[in-house]
Amino acid sequence: MARILVTGGAGYVGSHACKALARAGHEPVALDNLAQGDRSLVRWGPFEVGDITDPAGLDAVFRRYSPEAVMHFAAVTNVGESVENPDLYFRTNVDGTVTLLEAMERHRVDVLVFSSSCAVYGAPDAVPVSEDHRLAPVTPYGASKLMVERILSDFGQTRGLRSLSLRYFNAAGADPDGETGEIHDPETHAVPLLLMAATGRLPRFDIFGSDYPTPDGSAIRDYVHVSDLADAHVCALDHLLRGGGSAVVNLGTGRGTSVLQLIEAVERTTGRPVPHRLQPRRVGDPPILVADPGRAGTLLGWRPRFLEMADIIATAHAWMERPVGVRRTARG
Repeated sequence: MARILVTGGAGYVGSHACKALARAGHEPVALDNLAQGDRSLVRWGPFEVGDITDPAGLDAVFRRYSPEAVMHFAAVTNVGESVENPDLYFRTNVDGTVTLLEAMERHRVDVLVFSSSCAVYGAPDAVPVSEDHRLAPVTPYGASKLMVERILSDFGQTRGLRSLSLRYFNAAGADPDGETGEIHDPETHAVPLLLMAATGRLPRFDIFGSDYPTPDGSAIRDYVHVSDLADAHVCALDHLLRGGGSAVVNLGTGRGTSVLQLIEAVERTTGRPVPHRLQPRRVGDPPILVADPGRAGTLLGWRPRFLEMADIIATAHAWMERPVGVRRTARG
């Protein structure tokens, strides 16, 4: 069993990763400032309220728990907000990561799994997108993730850090056991927004762009189940703990679903119509973004279990419909 510091461990993907770590026999230590995470999602190990931008706080956590490795999820992640407030994104995602790496070096921890993003590719020239595709992020969020990848590479060359940067595509769904899920305020992800529109929690769902060069005119994305993402992080950790080298790896299913297909799937799952309206395209949204996940299988032995959109939506719907006392719809 290894003790793993999980930054952002009270967040959506981070909490699923904590469960996957515990199931694999590791001890996750969740670190989160609760700006976006939720305390109720920390259920599989110790919890420390703290911030990756605070060197003294990080030192205290490293001294208290002596982790063998770090899983790094802590970040600000709203793509649209990053365009309006790029300083927040570079300060948190880039400066915060450097502060974390410096703390790791002080405490002789040299293994890190990084939550990166397909946003590093920008608008791809071809799909499916492999890790060798040109890197051209079009938002500060994507640029911040790419900067961190470069920093990890440089720390690897000069400081001996071994890291895996996991570029995942569109995270969706919730823990099939109903123990953790998505709690965002405000919500920005397509699947929960569609479910909220279907169940009357929102008046409608906005479709951004209906004239893309795709079969139905709406954008196509690769939706990967959050539990599959969590399993991939454990595979990445095990790879590094066994002495494996640094790499960047896509995490996706290799299957694309359009926005209109997603609406149809939510309607079939809920048995309710999804009120929606057409809106103009958003700047920087590519028509199609689908992963080539081959390297994840070859290097990490990872294969997604949830391949059908209906199964992914069903887990998200079950999580959303849990009683308020069990699964709060918003913090507080």
